[in-house]
This record gives sequence, structure tokens and C-alpha cells, in this order.
Amino acid sequence: MTRFRIKADTNCHVVTMHMMNNSATHYGYVARALHWSTALLFLLAYAAVYYRQWFTEEKTDLNWTALQLHLSFGMTIGVLVLLRVYWRLTTTQPAPEPASALMHKAAHYGHLALYAVLIIMPLTGYLGTGVATEFFFWFDIPKFADTWLFQSVIQHGLGLSFEQFEAPIDFIHKQGGAYLVWLLILGHAAAALYHHIHLKDRTLLKMLPPG
Repeated sequence: MTRFRIKADTNCHVVTMHMMNNSATHYGYVARALHWSTALLFLLAYAAVYYRQWFTEEKTDLNWTALQLHLSFGMTIGVLVLLRVYWRLTTTQPAPEPASALMHKAAHYGHLALYAVLIIMPLTGYLGTGVATEFFFWFDIPKFADTWLFQSVIQHGLGLSFEQFEAPIDFIHKQGGAYLVWLLILGHAAAALYHHIHLKDRTLLKMLPPG
């Protein structure tokens, strides 16, 4: 009886690990959860900031709440993307679908650019924000200007005020980066649909639950 229970527990553990990890044909639960959570939080972050810009007045509670939600979503995205990078580097990746060398190279560099932007956007969002983040109203994260790193390296080391430091950071986050990230994400989604509808391969299905 004990031997049977140990064997059952072992089989259950193997099945669980198989579901969590990637395989040669499918992304596992962890990769899928990180992927779709990042996508959802990205949409929520932009919904919060556009709602703030279009439907609220400055210096109102609603305006402040929308800003804090945007900051909280952004910081969460930053953490999830770092976890995604770590998971991608330390686990097996599904084999690519048959395609030309040019398409494989485009997909590779497209993914690299998307990862880079999804790291740069939360980072510049935090560095260039002039207020503390009330992380989902649970606890406060100090603004970068109040940290030892800013005061010792940027202010005293480089001799820059926060306003001088913020200007290029803000430009990256609110101007160039804001449009580039949309372009990359729309291109990523369009490529997945192209593979699914036109090429009829398993590129999109790999990131969906089995079955």
C-alpha cells in the first residue's frame, strides 16, 4: 500500500512538473501564465492612463487613483517581464515551426525588441515619476528622486536636478516608447494570427492551454 502511494505521488509530481514546464511542442503553465498576465496588465495600464487623461480632472481623487493604478500595473509588468526572461533562459523552448530563415530571424529579433521595450517602459516610468507609488494602495514605494541612488549618483555625482534628469526619461516613456511598444505588440499579435490563419501552424496554439 505504501509503495503504491509513493508511486502515485511520484507520478502526480511528474505530471505536475510536465504541466508547469515547457516541452518541445508546447509552452507550460508558467510561461503561459506570465505571457497572458503581462498582456492583460499592459492593457490595464494603458486603460488607466488614458482614462486619467480623457475622463478625469487634475488634482482630483479619481485622477490620483487612475495614476496610482497605472504605476502599480507598470511595476508589476516590470517584475513579470524579468521573471519571463529568467524562465525563458532557464527552460526548454518549444521547437520553432517550419519557416524560412528570414522569418525565424525576424521572429527572434522581434521578440528581443519586445522584451527590451517591456523592460524599458516600466523602468523609465518609475525613474521619471515625481510621486511615490501607492502599490495597489497596499504599501508605498518611494519615488526615485527620494532614493539614495538618485541623490548620490544622479544629483551629487552627475550634478543633475530631478527636472534635468526627468526630461529625457519622460520623453522615452511618454513619446517614443509609448508608440514603439504599441507597434511591437500589434506586430506580435498580427504575426501570431498570420501563423494561425494563413500558415495554419501551431505557433499560436503553443501559447494556449492544451486541447
